[in-house]
Amino acid sequence: MELKTILVTGGAGFIGSNFIIYMMEKYPEYEIVNFDKLTYAGNLANLRAVENNPKYRFVEGDICDRETVSKAMEGCDAVVHFAAESHVDRSITGPAIFVETNVVGTQVLLDVAKEKNIKRFHHVSTDEVFGSLSLDHPEIRFTEDTPYSPRSPYSASKAGSDHLVRAYIETYGLPATISNCTNNYGPFHFPEKVIPLFVINAMRNMPLPIYGTGKAVRDYLYVTDHCSAIDLILHEGKIGETYCIGGDSEKNGLEVADTILKSLGKPESLKTYVEDRKGHDMRYAMDHGKITKELGWKPSLAFEEGIAETIKWYGENEEWWQTIISGDYLDKNREAANQSAVNGSQSTEKEDN
Repeated sequence: MELKTILVTGGAGFIGSNFIIYMMEKYPEYEIVNFDKLTYAGNLANLRAVENNPKYRFVEGDICDRETVSKAMEGCDAVVHFAAESHVDRSITGPAIFVETNVVGTQVLLDVAKEKNIKRFHHVSTDEVFGSLSLDHPEIRFTEDTPYSPRSPYSASKAGSDHLVRAYIETYGLPATISNCTNNYGPFHFPEKVIPLFVINAMRNMPLPIYGTGKAVRDYLYVTDHCSAIDLILHEGKIGETYCIGGDSEKNGLEVADTILKSLGKPESLKTYVEDRKGHDMRYAMDHGKITKELGWKPSLAFEEGIAETIKWYGENEEWWQTIISGDYLDKNREAANQSAVNGSQSTEKEDN
């Protein structure tokens, strides 16, 4: 499929910013519009590599705001929808914003995409919509046919957004695809998440907080591998289809901590056990057989390789995570957003003249 301009929602977040950088390196002729609300998890510093590229444009906005979405989507050929509230613990203490952003926001995007005859709408979702797998049956993994069984407000809101996308495909013929991925990790990962938290804490000789007994298992996927999968689905995926994206890297909390501590030469005594998460799912694992068979995709990095790359990145980018930990990035975000708005206004004036 020939595409010229892609709207990326949530492009200042972890996966979204990696996707924008990946796409602009691979397709220098594409124009990318980054639409982001700049909540606590959005950081324009993630996009420094492309912020001065004339093919890149940032638009600050809320996906629940139909007027702003409509303006941002004008002239776009495709939408890749990352924007979401995504932290399980935050959804437990405050579920309302998850429903508003993940469900209502997705509905607004779908409505505008339908009106503007977008060529392709790709919705990025999670393995958590499928619920939890048993530790006693490691041979069983989630597939595209696994029934939905969300167990947290976050996963329930993502399940709702998935169902909305399918409804728009069936009801309105919207040319959309969906992907459900496992836990991503890599550069620009917000420090509240387990892998960057463990890496940063280990670097600072601080405790690594492990939920419960540390036996809960997640399937980990290096973020660039995820970006390559979305790229394939966007260009070659079949409209109306869902694709599961897994990393072939199942690890429990103890194994993640041990791998990071060993890589950094830190003592195991930094491992600290904390109260388990409410409704903690014990295992996620994804069967990526469909996307491998139909589109030729498979993960390229083993967990140990990906962790080594991640640790290297955090070691070389201490200023980035120190700014986030201190909270200073919020002010820097505002400065960058204001400057982007000024630049956009100047560009429009030049075109008008």
